[in-house]
Amino acid sequence: QVQLVESGGGLVQAGGSLTLSCAASGRTFSRYRMGWFRQAPGKEREFVAAISRSGGNTYYADSVKGRFTISRDNAKNTVHLQMNSLKPEDTAVYHCAAGTAWGISFMDGMDYWGKGALVTVSS
Repeated sequence: QVQLVESGGGLVQAGGSLTLSCAASGRTFSRYRMGWFRQAPGKEREFVAAISRSGGNTYYADSVKGRFTISRDNAKNTVHLQMNSLKPEDTAVYHCAAGTAWGISFMDGMDYWGKGALVTVSS
């Protein structure tokens, strides 16, 4: 079992920046592929970004490409999501997740999920 705890959510104006962090329990963090997902009220959870075990490969949803950056620090068991040029449509609860295998989608490959952090972008 892996426990994930997000932090760094809050309120920001459109065009601003915010960084989310996710702390993982355990001593085998580097074994996991990590990802960020979000869910807005009344909508299904969607993929945002993912990063490989080593951090050498990153993947982004088209909606955030060029604005968001995912990174990880295996020594600290943390993964981050730097969000720039935020838009009101980015408002959602953001979840970090960990997985040991890829599925048909990034979401399907994730086995463990954090409770989420709320990000609200005002206009």
